Amino acid sequence: MNIGILSYKFVNLNHNTLWKWKQLYHNWMKSAELQILTASEPLSLEEEYAMQKSWRNDEDKCTFLILSKETFDTTNDELKSLIGDTNLFLQYEDDQNEKVAECEIMIAEKEYRRKKLGWESMLLMLKYGQCILNLNKFVAKINENNENSIYMFKKMNFNEISRSEIFHEVTLERKVDETWTTWLDSQVDLQIESYK
Repeated sequence: MNIGILSYKFVNLNHNTLWKWKQLYHNWMKSAELQILTASEPLSLEEEYAMQKSWRNDEDKCTFLILSKETFDTTNDELKSLIGDTNLFLQYEDDQNEKVAECEIMIAEKEYRRKKLGWESMLLMLKYGQCILNLNKFVAKINENNENSIYMFKKMNFNEISRSEIFHEVTLERKVDETWTTWLDSQVDLQIESYK
C-alpha cells in the first residue's frame, strides 16, 4: 500500500516509491559522514538495490522517505524533494510479550538539518508505530559521537540503557505507556493519506 504521513513541513512517503530514487540514495550513502552517523557500510549500487528490494518486501521493516513539503509544493517532483528517511525495524520479544521496533532517522541533505525536520519526522514515525503497528517499545542505537541524535531521543523521553565500547554506540529505549502516549499526542497529529 502506498501511504503518506503529512506535516506542514514535509511529507513522509513509504518505501514502495524508493525505486525511483535508488541512485540518489546510493550517492547519499557514499558520504563518509552519513556512514558514520548511520553506522552504515558503503555498498555497490547493485548491493544497495538488493537491500532496498528486501526492505520493500520484508514484513519486519517499515520505512518512510522524507520529502521537503515546500520543495514538493513548488516543483511537484519527489526526487528533488527527497531529503532523508526514517525506519522502524520490527521484532517481537517473546520473553517480554512485546512488539518492539528499533528506530532510525536520517536527514541526508545538509541544508535541511537543524530545522526540526528530523524531530518531527521521528515523532510521526513513533506515533505511526504506536497507533498503526501497536508497538510496545522503541529502541534507538546511535553512534556515540552523534550527540544531536542522542539529545533528540532523550528529549523524546527515551532513556539510555547501555553503551557499547566495541560498537561505539549508545542504546536508548522508550516503553509505550499512557503518560508517554499523552506527551506524544501533544507533539504531533498523525495524518495518513493514500497516494499514487
